[in-house]
Amino acid sequence: ASGIYHQIQPTYDLNGYLSYIKGLPLNDMPEIFGLHDNANITFAQNETYALLGAIIQLQPRSSSMGGQGREEIVEDMAHSILLQTPEPISLQLVMAKYPVLYEESMNTVLVQEVIRYNRLLQVITETLRDLLKALKGLVVMSSQLELMATSLYNNTVPELWKAKAYPSLKPLSSWVMDLMQRLDFLQAWIQGGIPAVFWISGFFFPQAFLTGTLQNFARKSVISIDTISFDFQVLQQSVSELKKRPSEGCYIHGLFLEGARWDPVAFQLAESRPKELYTEMAVIWLLPTHNRKIQNQDFYLCPIYKTLTRAGTLSTTGHSTNYIIAVELPSHQPQRHWIKRGVALICALD
Repeated sequence: ASGIYHQIQPTYDLNGYLSYIKGLPLNDMPEIFGLHDNANITFAQNETYALLGAIIQLQPRSSSMGGQGREEIVEDMAHSILLQTPEPISLQLVMAKYPVLYEESMNTVLVQEVIRYNRLLQVITETLRDLLKALKGLVVMSSQLELMATSLYNNTVPELWKAKAYPSLKPLSSWVMDLMQRLDFLQAWIQGGIPAVFWISGFFFPQAFLTGTLQNFARKSVISIDTISFDFQVLQQSVSELKKRPSEGCYIHGLFLEGARWDPVAFQLAESRPKELYTEMAVIWLLPTHNRKIQNQDFYLCPIYKTLTRAGTLSTTGHSTNYIIAVELPSHQPQRHWIKRGVALICALD
C-alpha cells in the first residue's frame, strides 16, 4: 500500500479535514478498489485502443499507403489469407481412425472439433474467393462483401467469419496465426493419437472436452456422471516432461493468469510483478472424483474464460460462450483478496 489512503484522525479540526481531502490524488489509485497497480496500465491501454478505434472509423476509405490503394491492399490480404488457409480436414478419415467408442469419449470430441473447424474453413475460403471475384468485377459487390473488405483493410476479423468462429479479441493477422496453430493442434492429435497434454485454448468448444473427460471416468468406473466433479492439481512438470496421459482425467496447458502470477517455488498464487499483466500458468491436472468433498479451504476458485472480455451469452446448449470452468488454485490469501484483484485464467489474449 502507498500509505496515501488512511483513516482520518477524529481529532482533526476543519483545516485538518480540508488538508486531508486536498492531499488525496485527483485520480483514484487502483489500491482503493483492491486492485494491483498494473490495473492502471490495463485502463490506459483500453482508453488508447478505444481512441485509436474511433480515429480509424474517421479515416477516408479512399486513402492509399505506399503507393497502394485500398482495393489493392484488400486484394493482397485476401490472397495472403487464402494461401495460408488449408483444405478442410477429411472427416471420413478422422471417423475411420477415431470411431465412436463407449470407453473413449475423446474420439467423439475430436470429430466434433473437426466438424466445427471445417465449417469455419469453408466460410473463410468461400467468402475470400467471392471477395476477390467482386474486386475484379466478376460478381456484384454485396453489402456483406463490402463490410468484409473494410474489415480486411482495418485488420479486424470480418463479421461473416465471427458468426462461425470461436470468441476472440485478436486482430486479423494474429487471429489467422492463432487459427493455424489450432489446426496444427488438431492435426497432431489426428496423426499422433490422443495427446498427453491438451492445449485447452485450441478447442473450439472446451466444455465438450471437459464433459468427455468426465464421461470417460464415469463409464470406466460405472457410476453416474452427475456424482462426479473435478479435483485440481497444479503440476511441477512442464508440457515437454509429460509424455503419457494420466490414468484418470487429463492434463491441460495454454492458460494465462491475469491479476496474479503462479509462484513455482511457493507453489501458490502470488502478486503480479510490476508491469507484468499476464503470466503463463503451469500445467493443471483435472482429476475426476466421485462424490468429492473439499477438505482444504486454502485455495482461490479461479474462473477460466476464453477471452479477456470475461463476458458471454448462454448458448443453445446452456453453456456460456466465454466462461468455461472454475479451478481451485492454492493460495495463502483469502478468496476476497483475489476477487478484488480480478484474478482469472484466460485461454487467449488479445
